[in-house]
Amino acid sequence: MATTPEGRKSSLTNLRVEPGYKRVAAAIEEQILNGQMTAGEVLPTETELSEILGVHRSTVREGIRALENAGLVQRGAGKRLRVSVPEMSAVSSVVTRALGMKQVSFFELWEMQMQLEPFAAKLAAERIDPKIAQALQDNVTALRQNLYDDDFVIQNDIEFHQLIAQAAKNPVLSMSTAPIGALLFSATVNLYSQVNQARHRLLAAHEFILAAIVEKDIKAAETWMTRHIKDFQRGYAMSGVDFHAPIPLDPRALRFVEWGSF
Repeated sequence: MATTPEGRKSSLTNLRVEPGYKRVAAAIEEQILNGQMTAGEVLPTETELSEILGVHRSTVREGIRALENAGLVQRGAGKRLRVSVPEMSAVSSVVTRALGMKQVSFFELWEMQMQLEPFAAKLAAERIDPKIAQALQDNVTALRQNLYDDDFVIQNDIEFHQLIAQAAKNPVLSMSTAPIGALLFSATVNLYSQVNQARHRLLAAHEFILAAIVEKDIKAAETWMTRHIKDFQRGYAMSGVDFHAPIPLDPRALRFVEWGSF
């Protein structure tokens, strides 16, 4: 509670007025999020927005820049601004960085994996289409052929789980699992050199999971994925790494979520 110069108590507080460009960005964002402006729709020009909102063009320009950085608008043909949907890769990249800066541990990621991955496998077995089924088969074949290339094994493992999330046909699930995969890449860079049998167990698990999903055996897909994630935790324990220590974010992991591959 504030105090007046005369010493009286007052419930009044300082007014915090947002900068003009933030108010511009917020006004346009509100119309996008409530559906009044839809993806692909052309925005008014800077001059028109300046007149509509009653602010200077430079203020509009700064507000538009903030919306571009957020992925809510982008410039199309003729440099006209259009409403856009933020790319999932951009969102995943921001979340991955945030989790890295939060210094999340392997145990925290593993807890989420235990919930998300069996669920993803279950949905994949229900919904997989031939194109993703072939991509999964190619992925497991490539793993079998490159089993002693540690970098390849780690990247292949992340791709395997990403393909399962895609097969589940749930964008919320895909967006949730991508940052976890990127951080687990960082967590497993030394796993296979320290626990050599882990690579063989990984291949066997992927083969069983693949077979269950392709055969649309929902229960088996969920069961094998649960076993796989539990086994991953055991391999991590055998490597001697502290479950609760922060995972240092490997820069290569960011390339994975931003570009979809290493």
